Amino acid sequence: TDRVCCRAVESDACAPIHPPTDMQLPMNVRRFARRSSCLARIGAVAGATALLLHVARPWFAGRESTANFVGTPNSLRSPLNRRFTAVATATAEVAIASDSITDEEPLHVLVAGAGVGGLTLANALGNMPRIKVTVIEKTSAFKRFGGPIQLASNAMMNLKELNRELYDKIEAKATWTGNLTNGIKDGIRSEWYAMFDLKTPAADRGMPFTCVVERPDLQEIMLGELGQGIVRNGAGVDSYTHLPGGGVIANLDDGTEVRGDVLIGADGIWSSIRATMHKNEVRGDDSGATYSGYTVYAGELNYKPTDNGEVGYKVYIGPSQYFVVTDIGKGQYQWYAFLAKPVGTSKSEAPLKPTEVVDGCAAGNPAYLRQVFEGWSFEIHDIIRATRDDEVQQRDLYDRPPSLTEPWHEGHVALLGDAIHAMMPNLGQGGCQAMEDAIVISEELENLSRRSEVPDALAKYKERRLIRSASVQGLSRFASDIIIRGFDTPAKISFDDGIKFENFGYAGIVTRMLQPILPVFFQVQFSFLYSDYRNRFALDLGAAVGFLVLGGIPLLLFSAGIFDAGIVATLGLEGLVAGVEGGGVIETLTTIGEETAGLL
Repeated sequence: TDRVCCRAVESDACAPIHPPTDMQLPMNVRRFARRSSCLARIGAVAGATALLLHVARPWFAGRESTANFVGTPNSLRSPLNRRFTAVATATAEVAIASDSITDEEPLHVLVAGAGVGGLTLANALGNMPRIKVTVIEKTSAFKRFGGPIQLASNAMMNLKELNRELYDKIEAKATWTGNLTNGIKDGIRSEWYAMFDLKTPAADRGMPFTCVVERPDLQEIMLGELGQGIVRNGAGVDSYTHLPGGGVIANLDDGTEVRGDVLIGADGIWSSIRATMHKNEVRGDDSGATYSGYTVYAGELNYKPTDNGEVGYKVYIGPSQYFVVTDIGKGQYQWYAFLAKPVGTSKSEAPLKPTEVVDGCAAGNPAYLRQVFEGWSFEIHDIIRATRDDEVQQRDLYDRPPSLTEPWHEGHVALLGDAIHAMMPNLGQGGCQAMEDAIVISEELENLSRRSEVPDALAKYKERRLIRSASVQGLSRFASDIIIRGFDTPAKISFDDGIKFENFGYAGIVTRMLQPILPVFFQVQFSFLYSDYRNRFALDLGAAVGFLVLGGIPLLLFSAGIFDAGIVATLGLEGLVAGVEGGGVIETLTTIGEETAGLL
């Protein structure tokens, strides 16, 4: 399941470990001391940032108020159909329903996209007597496609409270991982480096544990709970048109139209509804989505490691890349290799893929990755060796910066999930946050008595979801940046065959020093994710400050300066300080650092 472009880092195989010379060690220590002198600044930045959010929130809420919205002509060029579409007030000949919402004239909600977020919203609205829902799905028919999706405790709790029967069906297909051992391992030595406890924060709150479910199973269950005629297949929403006095027409890509009172864009990172609302391209440089700087190889296979049934999730860290292995149940495992690469390497590096078996690894992607992870843990080599080439897929990762200044809604139209806050997959929160969006939208629409109240309800949805989703968005990117750009093989003093200093460079020393700190960071992280999963509060100031401070400490120690990466993104402030969607974290934070250095 997941925002802000990051400088790509050349991916090496395994950097050799050398003990420092007599001159190197003091210099490394001095470098560490100089960089650590910035530590005191992070508290001030955190407090000022959170206070800024708290003070600015009423201004943003007022700015986003759209109770009296009337659509105005706006045109854009869509790369999907290479024609101009328009957001315009429709002609007065279109019949307008009564403003009152009744059993006889229910609120008609159109949901564009039958992914996790769209189907959660359809299920949430489906049992409300004064709401009619129509899901508009581009595909002509549903097929079993896609791998597993992680449903963290916050998502499972929302499903449980939404519909116990639906939850029980999903639970029956789930493989629990949150109650198993999960953590980070030294990617070179195969030693456990740090554990993250998913079980305790969930158990303390009476929440289900984190699990993984096959995406086709989840989709099939959610579709099965919907009534006949709710899902309309065969054409996706290409654009929309506002109706006079309220309401919206969804313009489909087959030339037909569907009218409703509300349109929710749950159509993914390449959202046509978002492009229409933000007046930009669906794809490309003007789409608002940016390449993250990372490509991922993903494998799924039948496999039985020595720790089968004991370990749910393992992250192997090392120089300039990392590897993830997770148990997805029924004797199957999934792995991911995250590499810092330029965009498009699936084609540009195709000639580098071996055409013969390498150390027992199949020709193609497995043999290539065996070379990339040369010198790394035998556990990584073992699972790559067990994977066929046709079981591996590569894709470039895109995300979006948190949308603090870009609109989440326009009149009777709003965005949900990846359409508004696409995020990196590191926390497994992409689908979970889309579910939270769906629950909040359903709550805001449920008790409306008039159609004219819809714009304010959608503005309230943004107010409830903005800070939380932006924080998760930023932390997901933060996790990628910090693991690839900061973590290294931990420094170690070995006494085998005499004393040896292994990897005593700056990054190795700091990686080792962070070892006792990371469990505290993980505790704060999961407490944040599992608290307020119903989004009752628009901003928890204390949680935001603590989240930022502890989230910034590792970055502070790793980066060349306090503003080198990710801190503002962790709280979702990048869009605010950049003023434009798509501005880079690094560039934005460097500018802020220069401007505020004299104040700290």
